[in-house]
Amino acid sequence: MTKILVANRGEIAVRVMKTAKKMGIKTVAVYSSVDRNAPHVKFADEAFWIGENPSSQSYLMGSKIIEVAQSLQVDAIHPGYGFLSENAAFADAVRASGIIFIGPESKAIHIMGSKLAAKDAVKAYGIPMVPGIDEAITDVAKAKIIALEIGFPVLIKASAGGGGKGMRVVDKVEDLESQMTRAISEATSAFGDGSVFIEKYVASPRHIEIQVMADSHGNTLYLFERECSIQRRHQKVVEEAPSSVLTPELRKQMGEAAVKVAQACDYLGAGTVEFLLDENLNFYFLEMNTRLQVEHPVTELICGVDLVELQIRVARGEQLPMRQEDLKILGHAMELRVYAEDPLNDFLPSVGRLDVYTLPEGEGIRVDNGFEQGMDVPIYYDPMLAKLITYGATREASIQLMIQAISQYNVEGISTTLPFGKFVMEHEAFRSGEFDTHFVKKFYDATHLKFQQDQEAEVAAMIALQQYLKDQNILRLPQ
Repeated sequence: MTKILVANRGEIAVRVMKTAKKMGIKTVAVYSSVDRNAPHVKFADEAFWIGENPSSQSYLMGSKIIEVAQSLQVDAIHPGYGFLSENAAFADAVRASGIIFIGPESKAIHIMGSKLAAKDAVKAYGIPMVPGIDEAITDVAKAKIIALEIGFPVLIKASAGGGGKGMRVVDKVEDLESQMTRAISEATSAFGDGSVFIEKYVASPRHIEIQVMADSHGNTLYLFERECSIQRRHQKVVEEAPSSVLTPELRKQMGEAAVKVAQACDYLGAGTVEFLLDENLNFYFLEMNTRLQVEHPVTELICGVDLVELQIRVARGEQLPMRQEDLKILGHAMELRVYAEDPLNDFLPSVGRLDVYTLPEGEGIRVDNGFEQGMDVPIYYDPMLAKLITYGATREASIQLMIQAISQYNVEGISTTLPFGKFVMEHEAFRSGEFDTHFVKKFYDATHLKFQQDQEAEVAAMIALQQYLKDQNILRLPQ
């Protein structure tokens, strides 16, 4: 493998290319018109324009990307995450063209791409699942009977869903019909598939996911867990590894369950098995993501591995270079997704020019970044600018370093989730480990954050004024 095309953009494209270059592999970037001068384009050995700004005319054009790869004698394609990363047809088309797809076989993508098919695949392995039905349902009368059997509250979920779309919590039977109609409509609109199912709503869940890695020689490993419970609109914002609540025994149980899920679909490469953990530390299988996750850096830091390198090695047909007993947790890592969103205005996207954009540096600080000062944040794609990651010997050290790194991260021209990250790191519920996926709903108050920001700005202005007066006084001293 001498040349890899990265079918993505932003920070993940740069991230993959860094590992490829470290391994002596040349890289090819693809880009849309608005990304012409983006960092991933500059970083690659070669770059090719693939279309206009909308992703449907550029980053989602699988046939065009394969055509470019063939014309440039590319050996493999890495899909990153998002876009075509979990598209079974694209994976098949890449392999049919004679190019290596750095990811799982299409069978695994297809099975795990449907929550119902995934549940069916792992059923025989004794994996704990949230009580509910394992088939699509549209009959409201039947749904009411099932919901009463399970017991309210229940959760209506889109089978093909993700990111909170097609998902509704129903507290009482009277609301079931209207919420089910909404969920089906939203799922149809978002995924082209209105299939929904019903399961028991876990009231105070934590979102715990297990990183797995499998080769083509029969080896499947788990690289411990990530805690992803700090979310807004069912989407993660803060992640950490390891979780503050898992015991060694529970960690082993969940890890072994994740390996079984991977084996259920003959998995190959890097994947993530997601679980819900209730207040009594019972865990339930949620879904499997058949790709590299956004939050993979925290796993890399606590395990001392490069997951992208392992992906590439597995795709080349190599055996994993470690065994389960070789893997140990060392230290603690935090990640904040730095989104171009306004945390003072319901996390709405904030587009504009990055007038100032300087990154924090120092021991234990890592920034996986996809932007530069002076660039515009486009409206066409996911609003994530970068991922800010900190690593320390303890959870407390990692949190404190994150607060420090946030203060050093300077962005002007748009709003970002950096102030929200600081709010989380300083909140007692987070610091104590006593939180769940409802953290934002329970504790976050934009008014309080604005007041805090105004106070900090006032203090900074006073310090600046004092320094100015001091400097003026020194200038007036007689020579």
